[in-house]
Amino acid sequence: MKEIPIPYVRSNQTGIVVVLLIAIGLQLPWLIAALWIIQVTGLIFGPKANLFIRVARPFLTRYVASAQTEAAELQRFNNSLGVGFLTFALLSFALSWSVAGYVFAGMMGAAALAAILGYCIGCTLYFQFKQFRARQRLNRGS
Repeated sequence: MKEIPIPYVRSNQTGIVVVLLIAIGLQLPWLIAALWIIQVTGLIFGPKANLFIRVARPFLTRYVASAQTEAAELQRFNNSLGVGFLTFALLSFALSWSVAGYVFAGMMGAAALAAILGYCIGCTLYFQFKQFRARQRLNRGS
């Protein structure tokens, strides 16, 4: 799948925000670990394996056919960033640095919420990364 329908992307982002609000609000690090598993599963096996998308799919069927899409490569990049933040959160909890753990988790939640509201931080980073790589290739060719 080269493109992912936006309703599926939004269902994942909404799931992330809801789970992190509960996890941070009730101070439940194990819920952050569960979210990590959900996101890693989607990263490894693709969007169809993501629990949030699987749950939302029956409710979104009529919207998907006419929905805008997002590049799968961009979604994979964003998902990788999210897994990175969750990994740092879990490592922080393992080191008994709870505040740092919740900060890393909160950063991911803030990024997911911003994406739902229309600004994709990961997309901006992806664009800058691609620009950097293009400049490197040009400089090597000179």
